[in-house]
Amino acid sequence: MKYAELLMGFSGMKNLIWLFTALVLGAGIQSVTFAQQTPAANVRVAQASVQQIAPETLVPGTVVSRNDARLAAEVTGRLLEVLDVGTLVASGDVVAKIEDTAIRLRRDELLAEVERAEARLKYLESEEKRYVQLAKSNLAAATKLEETRSDRDVSRGDLRVAKSRLAQLEDQLDRTRIKAPFDGVVVERLMMPGERVDTGKNVIRMVDQQHLEVIARAPLEYYRYVRPGQQLALKTGTTIAQGTVRTVVAVGSENTHQFELRLDIESDRFPVGQTLRVSVPTSDAREALVVPRDALVLRPEGITVFVVDEDQKARQVTVTTGIGSGERIEVVGDLRDGDTVVVRGNERLRPGQAVSIMQG
Repeated sequence: MKYAELLMGFSGMKNLIWLFTALVLGAGIQSVTFAQQTPAANVRVAQASVQQIAPETLVPGTVVSRNDARLAAEVTGRLLEVLDVGTLVASGDVVAKIEDTAIRLRRDELLAEVERAEARLKYLESEEKRYVQLAKSNLAAATKLEETRSDRDVSRGDLRVAKSRLAQLEDQLDRTRIKAPFDGVVVERLMMPGERVDTGKNVIRMVDQQHLEVIARAPLEYYRYVRPGQQLALKTGTTIAQGTVRTVVAVGSENTHQFELRLDIESDRFPVGQTLRVSVPTSDAREALVVPRDALVLRPEGITVFVVDEDQKARQVTVTTGIGSGERIEVVGDLRDGDTVVVRGNERLRPGQAVSIMQG
């Protein structure tokens, strides 16, 4: 009896061993089949590269127009017209009009004076010619000739004075039309139609929206790392752009100990008045292996980068990060200059997974 039970127990144990082996093999086969059936992931890539890079700090900046003007009246009078806020104007367009009735009447008066002076001069010139002929045979005529020539010279002077006064009045008449000094937009009406304006009183404000710059101030200790022509990153919210340093003002206040820098930017990236942050280098640049920031995969176990190998498969590389500059950041790990790294679609990648590189 004991022998029979022992045989039955041994047979049951063999069955359990066979069942366990079958389950293990089945799971392995299923895993291999699943890996083979996983489709290639669509990804975008970039190149790791060795570049000159420097540590940076962010300082506040403001977008301003290089042409921002308050246009003042140059003659006294009642305002007839002021363009509405938001009106786009070209250089030379009339943006405000001042009543010109009194000036026009005075101009008509001066036009008459000019005509009278011209007629007087014409008469004296003809008299001069007549006395020249008479003076050849008549002494009295010679004396009259000298008198006529004197009157002629005075008349010429009177004509010049009258023309000068007329030109001044024409200039005043032209100044009753306040004109745009540059292409831009009306952003403020400082006076309204119907109001009386005096010479020098601001009437309207215009801003050029095409020629923009960023004004920023940074600690004086970073002054020697900023140079004209240098490209600096500009950031606001999720928007990142580049600005070119146009000038650096190396004069610091004893209270703030900061210097001013101005950067040219593209006109369609930011509106006038936009506040943003400017990346200012804080030391000399050095060579480093960098990748786009989007290549980094941040997980609790560490920071990794997926590299596309020769077989178009994703290889996961653990890296440590260093200094950053704009959209690129220094990395240290099993990476080389020229390696292809995944910058889009890397969040769902798994090591060894095949990838399909999207173009564009």
